[in-house]
Amino acid sequence: MPLSPPLPAQPRAIGSVRLSTKALNGRSVLDGLYQQGAAKAVFPRANTGLTAVLLNTSGGVTGGDRFQYEAEAGAGTHLTLTTQACERAYRAQPGEVGRVSTTLRVANGASLWWLPQETLVFDGCALERRLSCDITGTGRALIVEPICLGRLAMGEAQVQGRISDRISIRRDGAPLVQDGWTLSGDITAQMAHAASGDGAGAMVSLTYVAPDAEARLDPIRALLPETGGTSLLARDVLVLRLLAPSGYHLRRHLLPILDHLTHSDMPLCWRL
Repeated sequence: MPLSPPLPAQPRAIGSVRLSTKALNGRSVLDGLYQQGAAKAVFPRANTGLTAVLLNTSGGVTGGDRFQYEAEAGAGTHLTLTTQACERAYRAQPGEVGRVSTTLRVANGASLWWLPQETLVFDGCALERRLSCDITGTGRALIVEPICLGRLAMGEAQVQGRISDRISIRRDGAPLVQDGWTLSGDITAQMAHAASGDGAGAMVSLTYVAPDAEARLDPIRALLPETGGTSLLARDVLVLRLLAPSGYHLRRHLLPILDHLTHSDMPLCWRL
C-alpha cells in the first residue's frame, strides 16, 4: 500500500515593527519607524504623548508564526503601545510553535506604557512569548499582559496546548523583575487547582515602575477583588497579579486600575 504523501507546508505569518520617539517642541513625535510583513502600526491622535496601535494583519498567531516588536521611548517623551483588538493564539500543527518577541527601551526622563489587549488562547495552541524592558535612569514604565484561557463565549471551556511567557525588566542593567510561567498539556485542569488558578479562565500580570509607585499601592488594593494581589518590590516598583473567571470579569477589575495608573488616559480601542 503506497504511503500517504506528506502534508504540504502551511503558510506562516512573519512580521516585525520597530519604532522610536523623540521630543520636538515639547511634544512626543515619531523618530523612526520600520514595519514588515504581517505586523503594522498606526498612530491615532492621543491626549498625552504618542500612541501606537499594533496590528497583526494575519488575524492571529499559530504554530510557526514569528512576530517581533521593538520600541524605544526617547528622552523626555511618552509612548503608549497597544493593540487594535485581542490577539488570538490559534491551534498549532504538531511540533510547531508561534513566537512573539517584544523589546522595549525607556530613556532617561521618558515613560512607556505597554498596554496590549487580551491574548485569547484557543484549544490546541502552542505559543511562546518573550518581553524585555530596559529602563535608563528616571525612566518610567507600565507593563501589562492580560490573557484569556479558552473562548468561553463560544463554549470552549476545555483548553489543551502549551503557552510559555517570560518578562524581564531591568533598570540601568540591574534586574527589577524576572517573571515567567508555563502551562502545558491540559491547561484547564492545571488552572483548576486551588494552588494555581482555582478555576480562573483569565489572568493578568502588571508591573509599574515610577517614583509614585508606593503612593499607588493602597488605592490599587482597594480596587482589587479577593483573587488579586499587589505589592512593592521596591519603593518605585509595584507588581500585581489578578485572576478572574472570564475576560469580562478581568476587564471589570483591570480597567479601573489602568485608569488610575494612566490618569484615565487609556487608548480608545480599550473602550470599544
